[in-house]
Amino acid sequence: MSLLVPGRGGHVSVSPESAGWDYVGFEALPLEPGRAAERDTGGRELCIVLLSGRCDVDSDAGSWQAVGGRAGPFDGLPHSVYLPPGTHVTLTSAGEPCEVALCWAPASEGVEPRLIDPDDVGVEFRGAGSTERRIHNILMADAPAESLLVTEVLTPAGNWSSYPPHKHDRDAPPEETLLEETYYHRIRPPHGFGMQRVYTDDRSLDESLSFADGDVVLVPRGYHTVSAPPGYDLYYLNVMAGPRRQWRMQNDPEHEWLLNSRTSTTS
Repeated sequence: MSLLVPGRGGHVSVSPESAGWDYVGFEALPLEPGRAAERDTGGRELCIVLLSGRCDVDSDAGSWQAVGGRAGPFDGLPHSVYLPPGTHVTLTSAGEPCEVALCWAPASEGVEPRLIDPDDVGVEFRGAGSTERRIHNILMADAPAESLLVTEVLTPAGNWSSYPPHKHDRDAPPEETLLEETYYHRIRPPHGFGMQRVYTDDRSLDESLSFADGDVVLVPRGYHTVSAPPGYDLYYLNVMAGPRRQWRMQNDPEHEWLLNSRTSTTS
């Protein structure tokens, strides 16, 4: 099965069943003015990330009106809403076209529902020179959730990201934790492309993929890294989940020497 899930008209969806794994679900959903979408969290927790525009979020766990406001994923920090299992939610575009990302993972109880404002998003820069990128930590381990880990990464044109290549496919803390991961990609300008490689030590998995604006790349196991070609800025939204809510990764030892050079830190 290919690790590339093409976006179709702005909509793309990944479930554990379609991906052939156990934890992560993802959906990117455009909403026209006045149009609504309904979802049930069931036995999962949900983080709704506003990619663009504003959205009314009405649920039996709470309601928030006109959430969002950025013009697009490259334009500032996100607003998000966390909802626990057993919640019915209706999403309605608040007077203008909007795009939402739905990030799912299994949960038994979850935590309290809440709005995640831009002030709640941790911003950091990783790498240096041709590996520098900007990180927006929406729902990482320092923020309450049961299973979900969610972050955004913005990579300038010509740079590499998730670099050096690293993996998190063994449940062996504290050195490494098992986390499935989706990369939801956006490109500026949108007619461009990006490159991603996913591979294992024994090369039983070794795929180099060209992705377009709105595509999703699955990372079920193995090392992974991303490249933004010259002329095209790259945004991606990562969703991770596994048997424990910890992000512990291992770099490819053949490339770890780069951490002692000006390329600095990974991921």
